[in-house]
Amino acid sequence: MEDFNQHAATGSLLISEPLQSDSFFKRSVILLSEHDTEGTLGFILNKLTDVKINDAVEDFPLFDAPLFFGGPVETDTLFYLHTFGHLLKDSKEIVKGVFLGGDYDELKFLINTKQVSPEQIRFYAGYSGWKPNQLEDELYHNAWMLGKGNAEFTFYPEPEVLWSQVLRSMKNKYSLLANFPDDPTLN
Repeated sequence: MEDFNQHAATGSLLISEPLQSDSFFKRSVILLSEHDTEGTLGFILNKLTDVKINDAVEDFPLFDAPLFFGGPVETDTLFYLHTFGHLLKDSKEIVKGVFLGGDYDELKFLINTKQVSPEQIRFYAGYSGWKPNQLEDELYHNAWMLGKGNAEFTFYPEPEVLWSQVLRSMKNKYSLLANFPDDPTLN
C-alpha cells in the first residue's frame, strides 16, 4: 500500500497512532463505511471478542462466527460486513468486494441454506462514530494515520496482528511503526 492522502473518505482505513492510549482504539484499524457532511461511521476490524454470534443474537441460525467489537457507539446493535453483496439486497458496497449490511432475513436464509461461510462475513457489536469535522480535527492532530481499505484487511484471518500488517503494507515511515512496542516504557 502506498502513502495515502490525508483526507478521510468512505473506504478509508484509520490506523491508530502507536501511542494511542484510549482503550477502545489502542492499536485499532477502522474501516470507514460512511464519511460525509453529517459525520463518520466505521468498524474496528481487529477487536475480536470471545463471544460467538449465536451466543449474542437470539433466533440466529447455527453459525460458527465470532463477534467483533465495532466501536463504543450502539454496542447493543448488530452490524455486519461481508463479501456477498450480490446475494443480499439492500447491502452497500464500501470498497471493492466489501459490503455493509443488507436484508437481515435474507442473511439468515443464506446462512441456513449454507450459501455463505464464516470467512465471508464479520459481525460487529457497535460502531465507531464521529460528528461532523471531528475526525478531520483528530487527523489534523495526528491521532490517526490513513490507509486504503480492502477486502484482504477487512477479513484478515489474524485480527490480532492486523495493525502491524497494515502499517507494514504502507511502507516508508509507516513500516517502522509496525514494530513499535505496545508499552515503550518497558523497552
